[in-house]
Amino acid sequence: MLAADAMREIALDAEDDFDGWREGVRAAVRDGIAPERIVWRVGSAPGELFGEAAPAAAGAASFTVPRAFVDLARKAILHSDRERFALLHTLLVRLLARPGLLDDAADPLVRRVEGLAREVRRDIHKMRAFVRFREVAEPEGARFVAWFEPDFHIVRANAVFFLDRFASMRWSILTPEVSIHWDGATLAEGPGATKADAPDGDPVEAMWQSYYAAIFNPARLKVGMMLKEMPRKYWKNMPETALVPQLIAGAQAREAGMVETARTKPGGNIEAAWAALREEAMSCTRCPLHEHATQTVFGEGPVDAAMLFVGEQPGDQEDLAGRPFVGPAGQLFDRALAEAGIDRDTIYVTNAVKHFKFEQRGKRRIHAKPDAGEITACRWWIEQERALVRPKRTVALGATAARSLFGKAVTISRERGRALELPGGGEAWITVHPSYLLRLPDPTARAEEYARFVADLKAAAHT
Repeated sequence: MLAADAMREIALDAEDDFDGWREGVRAAVRDGIAPERIVWRVGSAPGELFGEAAPAAAGAASFTVPRAFVDLARKAILHSDRERFALLHTLLVRLLARPGLLDDAADPLVRRVEGLAREVRRDIHKMRAFVRFREVAEPEGARFVAWFEPDFHIVRANAVFFLDRFASMRWSILTPEVSIHWDGATLAEGPGATKADAPDGDPVEAMWQSYYAAIFNPARLKVGMMLKEMPRKYWKNMPETALVPQLIAGAQAREAGMVETARTKPGGNIEAAWAALREEAMSCTRCPLHEHATQTVFGEGPVDAAMLFVGEQPGDQEDLAGRPFVGPAGQLFDRALAEAGIDRDTIYVTNAVKHFKFEQRGKRRIHAKPDAGEITACRWWIEQERALVRPKRTVALGATAARSLFGKAVTISRERGRALELPGGGEAWITVHPSYLLRLPDPTARAEEYARFVADLKAAAHT
C-alpha cells in the first residue's frame, strides 16, 4: 500500500470519463490517498464512446453510496470546472463518513457540486431545445446536419436523446469538441468541427417559421431563457428566432391596445381587460423564476384606485395563497396603512416580480433578491397594470420596486419622502419595504423606522 501522503496521477480518457473517474476514486479510497494528493489528467487519446465500461481495478475498495450521489456525479463530471474531479472525490470521502450529507443544502461543498450539476443540466436542455438540423444531399440519401456550441462536455451524454427521437433519419451533430453521427444503424464519434463545416439555411426553415408564428404566445415566451439560458450564439442556428423581435412587438402591441381601448373607448371594460391581463400573467414564463414558484402572484385591488403600491416580490405565504401582501410584511403594511389613514380596500397592490424567488434550505424556502434581468422581464406586467389603473400616485416599496418603475437603480435614502416624476409621466414616491422593518433587530430602531414609514405613506396619500 502506498503512503497516505504519496501523490498519485490518475489519467482519464476524456473530459467526460465518469467510469474512469469512478475507478480511480475507488482505488484512491482503497489505498488511503486523500483527495488533495490526487492529480487528475485527461489523456489525449479518445476513449471508446459507446463501448463497454472498463473493468474494475483489481482489489478496488468495496463501498456503497446513495444513488443520488451517482446521479449528481454523472452530471457534475460533464462541467468544465477544472476542480470538478477533486471536488467530487472530496464529497465522496465526506459522504462515506456522513451518509446524510447530501441532504444538507447549506453545506458549501454540496452547494458547489449541485451548482455544477445544475449548470450542466441547463446545457443539456439547451442542446435538446436549440439544435436545428439542416438537410444535406449525399449519395446514400439525405443527411441532416446540425451545429451546436455547448458550454460543457455534454455531447456524448446527450447522444442517446437524439438517437431515440431521430432514429429513422441519418444525422450528424457537429460541435467544437466532438461530433456524433448516426447512419441508421451505428452511432459513431468523430473529431470536433467548425461552424463552416455545417450547412447554411434550407427550405425546411420556412416550415419552422410558419409553425413558430402560429403557436407564439408572448406570456409563455421564455424571454429569460433568450437572455440567459440561450446566449445569442445559438440564435443564428434557429430559424424561428429571426421572428422573435417582431412577434414580441406585435403581441405587446395587441395587449397594449387592449388596455388602451378599455381606458379610452366608449364602452371599454376595464375590469375585463384587467382579468384578461391577469390570465395572461398566470402562464408567464418570461424568466426562469416560474419553474420553482407555486404560481404567478398578480396585483389586486380596484382598477380605478388613486394609489398603486409596488412591492418587491411574493413571499412564501403569498406564493402559496396567490395574493400579494398577505404574509408578515403584508400584515405590517396593513397596520401602517391604517395609521396613515389609507384604506387598503381603496388601493391597488402588486409586486415588481410576480414569482417567488427563494433558496431551499431543508424544508424552508428562504427569500432571495430578484436580479436585474428578472426585474426587467416583469416590467411589462407592471407597465400594463399602471396603464389600466392610471393611479394618481404610485408608491415604490423598496429598491427592487423603485428599479422596476424607473428602469434603473435608485437610492432610497436620497429619494424617499418627496414626489418624483416617473418615466413616461405620473407621480411616484419611494419608501422602504415593510420587510425591512421586520429585519431590524433593535426595537428602538425598528420603532423609529416604522414611524418614518408611516410618515412616508401619509405624505404620499395626502400631499
